[in-house]
Amino acid sequence: MQTGALRYIVGRVLTALLLVFVVSSASFVLARIAPGDHLSGFEDDPAYAAAERHRLGLDRPMSAQYVSWLARGLRLDFGESLRFRRPVTVLLRERAWNTALLGVCALLLATALGIPLGVLSGSGHGALPSLVRGTSLVLLSIPPLITSLVLMLAAVRLHLQLPRVVLPTLALALPIAALLERLQSRSLDEALREPSIVAAVGRGIPRSRVVWRHGLRLSLKPVLAIYGVIVGGVLSGSFVVEIVMGWPGLGDLMYEALVSRDLYLVAGCAAAVSVFLAGGILLADLALLAVDPRIEGST
Repeated sequence: MQTGALRYIVGRVLTALLLVFVVSSASFVLARIAPGDHLSGFEDDPAYAAAERHRLGLDRPMSAQYVSWLARGLRLDFGESLRFRRPVTVLLRERAWNTALLGVCALLLATALGIPLGVLSGSGHGALPSLVRGTSLVLLSIPPLITSLVLMLAAVRLHLQLPRVVLPTLALALPIAALLERLQSRSLDEALREPSIVAAVGRGIPRSRVVWRHGLRLSLKPVLAIYGVIVGGVLSGSFVVEIVMGWPGLGDLMYEALVSRDLYLVAGCAAAVSVFLAGGILLADLALLAVDPRIEGST
């Protein structure tokens, strides 16, 4: 591996670790300074609430709580959930797999739909490319909440018996596929105007071959450059979809933690989500490096 590429990868890994640290720390601090806590519902028994706060360390200064939480977090120990009375790490491990499964399925489906449809709409004219562009614009304008509700209603009305992961995957994948189609279409349109592509067509090489072999490679770079942002969109949309459709992932767990004001579980969920986000951005950077090795010199 070249020195430039190694330096690029190390820099991206350090950036990913910094993202995890900042997001999880900010979530802990925000959850701590928010009014009330998990024991706010025990106003009728203040002695019990005070004893529990002391046992859990919630009566200590926020700085002391943060330092203690950070020290444990470095050992991957995020404390005990105040609501479930179980280690946060165990809860995260149980739910993270479901969120990862949903996110990977949605990304694979969105990519499998969005990229080819983007090539179709970006390289052709007529009714079909126009239909693809119009459908993408409609899907982009619909929030994941509405998409989830529509899919659930359609499944109920049509009496569809589908695996549990299908509807959440569709609800997440369709807007992302529409976004990828629009990005790929515009990028390909610009790539086909490159002198080398125009010259290849002029030499008599079939247009379809030029588009799929050369134009696609050139046009993938701008799409891959924002794939990390797309991963973030999948995660944010996943939270809504999980809550609406009852998918037992990190989004649903985060919602339960916020409702119950579970300080340690909120911070742990944020840390887990930031790991997914940082990993997605890192993978996108590595894919971009593979497609265009020249970017290592820009770091």
